[in-house]
Amino acid sequence: MENLVQIATQNVNMAAIMPSVVLCCFGMLLLLVSVFSKRGRTSHIAWMSIVALVITAIVTASAWNHPQAGFAGSVVLDNFAIFFSMIFIIAAVLTILISDGYLHREGYPVGEYYPLILFCTAGAMWMASGTDLMTIFLGLEVMSVSLYVLAGFFRGDVRSNEAGLKYFFLGAFSTGFLLYGVALLYGVSGSTKIAVIAQHISEMPAIIDNPMLIAGSILLLVGFLFKIGAAPFHMWAPDVYQGAPTPITAFMSAGPKAAAFAALLRISIIALSSIQPDISALFWLLAVLTMIVGNFIALSQTNIKRMLAYSSIAHAGYALVGLVAWNQIGLSAILFYMLVYTFMNIGAFAVLVLAGKKGEENLTLEGFSGFGYKRPFLGVALCIFLFALMGLPPTAGFTAKFFVFAGALKAGYVWLAVIGVMNSAVSLYYYLRVIVYMYFREPKEDFAWVSIELPATISIILALAGVFILGIFPGSIMELAKLAGF
Repeated sequence: MENLVQIATQNVNMAAIMPSVVLCCFGMLLLLVSVFSKRGRTSHIAWMSIVALVITAIVTASAWNHPQAGFAGSVVLDNFAIFFSMIFIIAAVLTILISDGYLHREGYPVGEYYPLILFCTAGAMWMASGTDLMTIFLGLEVMSVSLYVLAGFFRGDVRSNEAGLKYFFLGAFSTGFLLYGVALLYGVSGSTKIAVIAQHISEMPAIIDNPMLIAGSILLLVGFLFKIGAAPFHMWAPDVYQGAPTPITAFMSAGPKAAAFAALLRISIIALSSIQPDISALFWLLAVLTMIVGNFIALSQTNIKRMLAYSSIAHAGYALVGLVAWNQIGLSAILFYMLVYTFMNIGAFAVLVLAGKKGEENLTLEGFSGFGYKRPFLGVALCIFLFALMGLPPTAGFTAKFFVFAGALKAGYVWLAVIGVMNSAVSLYYYLRVIVYMYFREPKEDFAWVSIELPATISIILALAGVFILGIFPGSIMELAKLAGF
């Protein structure tokens, strides 16, 4: 018994999960602070949350090039996990900055909102650092449960209730697929550790044709494809994105999406490397389908939040192109793409947060008529973010797509790159349509309710800086992305 306790104690190594521990401790502290705070006062909780995230970022960055493994190898804080953790932290900071004024405007200044974002970020970190399927599942559930609550946070809003309920039911349904896949892979390999599964498959090549392995792999991938919103598992995204509070929509489209990509990359590249040709062929089809579905359905949308939801689906397809390539450029490009997408998408939603009326009934194309002239700073900022989402230089959107398509070309997937470029051209229509309404339509509102709040303005400025710096000087971050690869 003493020997078992000693082994368990030696295998713990809290350093491997220290960033998420710090974040969870702050989250629990902020829950207590919210209990003893005066009702309706949440600004101090928002700023304390940002301090917590900055401290977590320092703890996370200090482990760069010093990987830590813990809990019998179920968790590893390596460069890959650190890079993605920084994306989650950036997404959370930008989201919190645009949230406080929004919550007061909508009549829901509730302090528990911010700890939920911290717990969601901690779950995302476990997904990125998990080297065991059960650890990844634990992180997925912590992240998802927090998001279910946040999506339906506005209890008096039918659309928010619908968003939370749909996300909960479809999320639970996809989790069932994932757990069934984990069970089948465990039945084949006798382990839930990613490295052990990979070793078992490589030592027994005949097992590649085992129906249990094929079914388990497909079911496992389906669970993560749901989270990234890839077609045909995208059905939840438009309704949930439109009905959820706008800052949470922005957060869902960046942080949790990146977490799902992190888990998908680690599992695909390590555990399923022996069946790489089959996986690449599957992802080729999914990438093309996702780009086409996202872009072509977005063409008919008049609600800007819903349009950005379909845009998010299309961008998941662009990122999948890097996974199809399965080389250093393509895989590093996915990490770079997730970082860039965090800046440009949350930046766009930050403008929507400031431009929206109470109830957000005006977040339509008609509602934005003349917005660019009435609110010049916000209009220009939204134009820049839309240019970045289109993939136009010198924004980071162009650089991110360039790296992803370069990886596909190097791997010989010329037609995949061509289809990606053609889909980017299609996206110009629905992004430019927003700009046309902002600058080439007579204003129907004076937008007197729009106030330039300091926290939201800071978020927009940070997002603009990220879009331009990563677009003009991408080299250093891309090098870090390469160092974070497998």
